[in-house]
Amino acid sequence: MDGRNNNPPVIVVRSSEKEVSQELCSLIESIADEATKECKFFKVGVSGGSLVKLLCNGIADINTDWSKWRIFFCDERIVPFDDNESTFGLYQKALSEKVPLTDEQIIPINPSLPVEDVATDYITKMHEYFKEESLPRFDLLLLGMGPDGHTCSLFPGHRVLKVIDTWIATVTDSPKPPPCRITLTFPVINNSRACVFVSTGEGKAETIKRVLEGNAVDPLPASLVRPTHGKLYWLLDEGAASLLNNK
Repeated sequence: MDGRNNNPPVIVVRSSEKEVSQELCSLIESIADEATKECKFFKVGVSGGSLVKLLCNGIADINTDWSKWRIFFCDERIVPFDDNESTFGLYQKALSEKVPLTDEQIIPINPSLPVEDVATDYITKMHEYFKEESLPRFDLLLLGMGPDGHTCSLFPGHRVLKVIDTWIATVTDSPKPPPCRITLTFPVINNSRACVFVSTGEGKAETIKRVLEGNAVDPLPASLVRPTHGKLYWLLDEGAASLLNNK
């Protein structure tokens, strides 16, 4: 993790979940506008959990060239698309009702492959959009954080935290079901132009305080997200930010 950007994260606190959703979509619009002026595609990685609702509640209000969007997954559960645990399945249904994205613009895993081959296959799909890059540089990663401080499928104390020689790692023993997943690794995450954490509710307040104001001893996985040449944002409601000293 050496060489990380020492700039502090941008912390934005809003009074309600609805306002957090609006702030998120406004920020996405700005980042997408900048990216699509410079590049052929706007390459964004999304996470599951509560982020699906927060993003989809306001995404229809984003003014953007949707044809340039390419959506990847920061992590994904290796389950069929019609399983309730499939992040692709959740987004495919939610986004199709909100914005003019085609199925080809959302890049899924292949859950029918043997578990050990899913990550390799996804890297191959990513190569189509990151052909000239030894390390992918996403325009934006939308991240969530669990109560234990995990992000993507990078869990505290897990061996995958130390994986640095591949874009995507396989997890077969996730402490949170389902056990089999793929996840972006930290070199890819921290090479992004922007990483945005979105978190709401008092239930996350203690963990957020530890991530944003704790010391470097035994850091939680979310603490290790610090883009080397990019920006880091935390979008919080008042409940999630309630224990922070500076907000």
